[in-house]
Amino acid sequence: MFNKLLKLIDSTENLYNPIEYKLEIYEEVLKEIKNIKLESLSDYQLKEISIKLRKQARSGIEIEKILPQSFALVAESARRVLRMYPFDTQIIAGIALHMNKIVEMKTGEGKTLAATMPAYLNALTGKGVHVLTFNDYLASRDSKWMGQIYEFLGLTVGCVQEGMSTLEKKKAYLADITYVTAKEAGFDYLRDFLCMEKENIIHRPFHYGIVDEADSILIDEARVPLVIAGKMEDVEEEQTCLSKLVKDLKLGHDYEVDQYKRNVYLIEAGLLRVEKMLGCGNLYLPENLQLLTKLNCALHAEILLDKDKDYIVRNGSIEIIDEFTGRIADKRHWPNNLQEAVEAKEGLVSKSKGMIMGSIALQHFLSLYPRISGMTGTAQAAAKELKEFYHKDVLVVPTNKPCIRKDHADLIVSNKEFKRKVLIDEIVKAHKKGQPVLIGTGSVEESELLAEDLKSEGISCRVLNAKNDEMEAQIIAKAGEVGAITVSTNMAGRGVDIKLGGEREEERDKVFALGGLYVIGTNRNESRRIDEQLKGRAGRQGDPGESRFIISLEDDMIKKYNMSNLTHLLKHIENEEKIEDPAIGQRIEKEQRIMEGYNSDTRRQLWKYSFIVEQQRRIIYDKRQRILMDKVSVDTLRTKAPQQYDHFLNQIGEEALKSLEKQITLYHINRCWADYLDYVSYIRESIHLVVIGRKSPLDEFHKMAIEAFDEMMNRIDLEIVKTFNNIEVGKDGIKLDKEELKVPSSTWTYLIDDSPDQFSSLPILVKTMTTAINGTLFSLQSIYKNIFKKKS
Repeated sequence: MFNKLLKLIDSTENLYNPIEYKLEIYEEVLKEIKNIKLESLSDYQLKEISIKLRKQARSGIEIEKILPQSFALVAESARRVLRMYPFDTQIIAGIALHMNKIVEMKTGEGKTLAATMPAYLNALTGKGVHVLTFNDYLASRDSKWMGQIYEFLGLTVGCVQEGMSTLEKKKAYLADITYVTAKEAGFDYLRDFLCMEKENIIHRPFHYGIVDEADSILIDEARVPLVIAGKMEDVEEEQTCLSKLVKDLKLGHDYEVDQYKRNVYLIEAGLLRVEKMLGCGNLYLPENLQLLTKLNCALHAEILLDKDKDYIVRNGSIEIIDEFTGRIADKRHWPNNLQEAVEAKEGLVSKSKGMIMGSIALQHFLSLYPRISGMTGTAQAAAKELKEFYHKDVLVVPTNKPCIRKDHADLIVSNKEFKRKVLIDEIVKAHKKGQPVLIGTGSVEESELLAEDLKSEGISCRVLNAKNDEMEAQIIAKAGEVGAITVSTNMAGRGVDIKLGGEREEERDKVFALGGLYVIGTNRNESRRIDEQLKGRAGRQGDPGESRFIISLEDDMIKKYNMSNLTHLLKHIENEEKIEDPAIGQRIEKEQRIMEGYNSDTRRQLWKYSFIVEQQRRIIYDKRQRILMDKVSVDTLRTKAPQQYDHFLNQIGEEALKSLEKQITLYHINRCWADYLDYVSYIRESIHLVVIGRKSPLDEFHKMAIEAFDEMMNRIDLEIVKTFNNIEVGKDGIKLDKEELKVPSSTWTYLIDDSPDQFSSLPILVKTMTTAINGTLFSLQSIYKNIFKKKS
């Protein structure tokens, strides 16, 4: 058996094609698992086997040797506890997950149960397993649901939810198997960096993780940096003034937008007009760099970001809508200047001020796990990136029952107004016969307009969008009922099955006869994976179902690709007609593939920019962790200021001096790292404004980051010595200036919606710009020194 698993690893290692379809070796292992018969054993005997397996795993045996018995044990326990026995395809998926692969299983094929087998096997070692879910709801649901199996077999289960206390989280992470969102696990890792006492550390060393909805977390969310910030001094804002200024600028006269609506930039007339209004002189002079950055953010917020499409305003705050899910992206911010620009645009008081104390991209956080695997319904399109960034192969597991869903060809119409009529007709036709319909729309605004249109036709519907996403589970549970109409943004119910006939499937046979769930998409998305996720809501486990996209030549995606300028398309725009021309459908598919390539390049570019900072973060985190856990002794004072060291040694003794220096060192590591991140953030937001001639922005960014990091490391020691200069030892003991070591009054976590456009080389269309820069890069290093000089 063990040799078969080694053969399984060797058979897929270093293959050029990262996608596997052949299951022969997995089926050999499956056969061995199914040959282990446990049905006749009592519950007590099953638990005895579990105790024996745990002892073997903790004795140092290769756990692959106990994989067949462990998987068979979990399968039999699931049958008894949950009345669910895993299909062969689920067991195969579990084997692949243990082998650290990304498993593609279609919607409704039972990924949650498949994960229990490798989770149990790896938890036997006592080192902990994290099942990393898409949201808090799924973490809570799955821990209670699948937790019954683990507890039956004598293992402990934890669930981490946002808002838990430190003690509650610590207990949950000490469980054998912990369900937690990838983001919350990352935030807790950042919180650990701020700990001043080792007893407050939440995480234990990482061991093995299983990522649910892997394509979303490993690819779509991977570039999103997790951030922990601290409330420090307030900074005076200019954004409100700039926001009002850019509202008066005109497209084509003052600014231009690129083809894909990803970049907006001033042209010569606009630049001159803005300079006159601001009275600042040449905007591209070094002293105006910060103003120029904020101006560009104001322009970006006004022109490229739309309310109810990119964000909503709720309870006096900006809440970002996730472009891939149509839901609120919980606790997410844009980079600070852009976030404040959007708040200024909507007339809100900024709530995003604060100093970044720690940050890590989700991709880099997940790479901290020595072993990690994942499962999703749509992995093939992302296979190359999964291989490139995570060195993971994708195993495509066939459905347990053949998929009989009918995926109709796109229905393409001439314009948006006619599309609304066609869409309503299609919904009404299905509704009259009682077939449940799920409509995936492109924005909050579109979902609400469609709901109004249906209401005017006398049809009631349930609406699921970013404004009520907390009701997702309840709405989706009813989406398969007879006659149900559900209007959703983009991709409803990820991780939640839509059951035919309702949550309890009372009218399953009736809906089955009507053709199952009918899924309609009102827009093609930039990623085929998102389209497939929407289609995958129908046709689960051999159920019937239908899917169709209804799109128009005036849709945002088609406008963005500038497809309507083709001569053979122009004649259709003004007419209300359905378009049968296959060339149009082919062109849409081609542009979709181009955008997937563009987005892939974007993620690759962002990875290059974050790579050097991540290496530096690991150096500083490792240094701090060793000091915090007393693995190394701090001796900065003794080596840098021996006279002071001797003075304090005589005054307070060695033990007290070591304790004091440890606390001061931990503080200054945090503060200097925060200053460094502030500087790096500033470079990232402005680097595209200073790229000139033949210089590479990436090379210049790396150069500045390396120099700044070296300077930061030296500064830590200088600050430690400086702090000791201000310490007095009197009759009452040590007197320390508390203001000098002031920690943030509060901390909070959020995500930065990282944008590739801050790194792009914007077209240099203005003579004044080239003259101002004169073939050189602005001296951001000197700005960095000035920042620290000012703070000191």
